[in-house]
Amino acid sequence: EAAAVAAPSQTEVVAGSAASAVVLPERLQRREAERQQGVERQRQKKEAQVVKEEQSEFFLATFAREREAVEALLAAGTLEEAAARLQALQKLLTGSVRFLAPYEVRQGQETVARLQGDLAARRQQLQPKKKFAFRALKKEAAPGSASRPAEPSPPAPAAPGLGLAEGESGGPPLCGFSGAQDEELELGPAELLQQDVLLSDLRGCRVRLRGNPNTLRVRDCRGCTVLCGPVSTSVLVDGCSDCLLALACQQLRTHRTRDCRVYVQVTSRAVIEACSGVSFAPYSWSYPGIEGDFESAGLDRNSNNWNLVDDFDWLATDKPSPNWSLIPEQERITCWD
Repeated sequence: EAAAVAAPSQTEVVAGSAASAVVLPERLQRREAERQQGVERQRQKKEAQVVKEEQSEFFLATFAREREAVEALLAAGTLEEAAARLQALQKLLTGSVRFLAPYEVRQGQETVARLQGDLAARRQQLQPKKKFAFRALKKEAAPGSASRPAEPSPPAPAAPGLGLAEGESGGPPLCGFSGAQDEELELGPAELLQQDVLLSDLRGCRVRLRGNPNTLRVRDCRGCTVLCGPVSTSVLVDGCSDCLLALACQQLRTHRTRDCRVYVQVTSRAVIEACSGVSFAPYSWSYPGIEGDFESAGLDRNSNNWNLVDDFDWLATDKPSPNWSLIPEQERITCWD
C-alpha cells in the first residue's frame, strides 16, 4: 500500500506528459508571435524612415528652388512678388517640421530669416531714392559749401554701434526704441504696419506695440515687459533677461536669453539657443483691432505651437531640456492692464 501511495499511477504519468506537451507548444507559439510582432515593428519603422527620408528630400529640393526664386525676385526689385513667395517658403518650412531633422529645421529658419532681412534691406534701399536724388540736385546747384553739410543726412539706426545678430539686415530699422529706462513706450497701427521694429538696450520699460510689424528684434533688454501684436514673419529675442514677452509670429528664435516668460502664438516650432530659465505659455494679450492685425499678418489663430520648442543645445531625445519649461496654467497671466 505504501508503495502504491508513493508512486504515481501510470494514468497520472501519461496525463502529466500530455500537459507538458500542451504547455511547450503554447510557449513556443507565444515566442513566435512575439518574434513576428518584433519583425513587423522593425518593418514599419524602416518603412516610416524611408518615407521620412523621401519627404525630406522632396522638401529640400522644393525649398532650394523657392529660395532661388525669392533671391532672383529680390535682385530684380520685384518686392511684392518676392514677399509673397517668401511667405509661401515660410509656410512650406512650417508644414514640414514634423519630419525634418533639427539641423534641417535650423538651416531652413536661418535661410528664411536671411531672406527676410534682404527683403527689408531692399525695401529700404528702393524707397528713399527720391530723397537722395533731391539732395544730389541741391549739391550740383550749390557746389562747394553745400556739399559738405549734405553728407551726414542718412537716418541713424535705432540702436547705433551694435553688431548685427544672425538673420538681421544691414540697414537701420524703420522704428523702435533704444536706451530707455523705466519708461512706458508705445507704437500704434499706423507706425507699425509692415515695419521692421528693433527694441534694444531697454531697462525696466513697458512696451506696447499695437499693430502688425513685419519683423521684431528684441536685443539686450533687462527687466522689461514687451507686448506685441501679430508679426508677419519672424521675432528674434537676443541677449535678454528677466523679461515678460507676449509675441505672435510665424517664427520665434531666442538666443543668449535667461529667466524670461514668453506668451507666444507661433506657427512653426520656437527655437532657443544658449538660453536658460525660459518658460512658455499661449499668447493671451489683446487690444481693440487685434483680429484685423492677425488677418493682415497672415497668422491663423487656430494654429499655435506654443509648447513645441527646439533647444539646439540639448541633443538628448529621451529627456526634456532643462533650459525651458511650460508656465503652469494657474500661474499664467490673464489680465494684462
